[in-house]
Amino acid sequence: MRLPLQMAAVVLSLFAVAEPRAETLPLPADLVALPSEQGEALLFGAEARSDFAPLSAQFVTQINPAFCGPATIAMVLNALELPRPPSDATLGLGLFDQDNVFSAAAEAAKPRAEVLRGGMTLDDLGAFLGSYGLDVAVTHAGDSSLDTFRDTAVAGLNDRDRFVLVNYLRSAIGQEKGGHISPLAAYDADTDRFLVLDVSRYKYPPIWVEAEALFGAMETPDADNGGRSRGFVVVGR
Repeated sequence: MRLPLQMAAVVLSLFAVAEPRAETLPLPADLVALPSEQGEALLFGAEARSDFAPLSAQFVTQINPAFCGPATIAMVLNALELPRPPSDATLGLGLFDQDNVFSAAAEAAKPRAEVLRGGMTLDDLGAFLGSYGLDVAVTHAGDSSLDTFRDTAVAGLNDRDRFVLVNYLRSAIGQEKGGHISPLAAYDADTDRFLVLDVSRYKYPPIWVEAEALFGAMETPDADNGGRSRGFVVVGR
């Protein structure tokens, strides 16, 4: 089934650029940029993509190098349609942004000052989302398997009320270079690739990455989290 024309318009308006990758770092050959002919074809033919529309409608770029977590969280909270606090970014209209996601309860889970200094670990991400009363399942890749990850992620991507967030090591998939957090938006079974809506749009476009490579990038140790592996979070109401 092809995406409707309205969805194609979303892809083009949010992620296409006049000169693809002109202001981003070059991608390794085994990663596929969404704003490319091959990337769009993968989206149109993807078997699991229910999360693409709500996430892309709320897409934001992280406001500093340490805020991949808050950017991802803001997207997900807006996509889940939780009651939204006033935002300075919208002249006081209700919207979760990378500042107001730090509610009192969220600050108790991971203070803003600490995120600014060192970002978020996988467990920080889960605790932060849990502070909003959401149903959160945190899985370290070292405690899981590629097949379990694939099955769990595909199920989440087919459920508009649940979202899948990944914490992975960029260098493990040939990017520059440290740990990163972003949401998944689709899965193409023919190529066994997931679409990562990378929130550092100034650095890389959204990419299609092979499931095995992504899982390997999650199965890396995180020194900031006691050496435990990175992994994924499934979150919903």
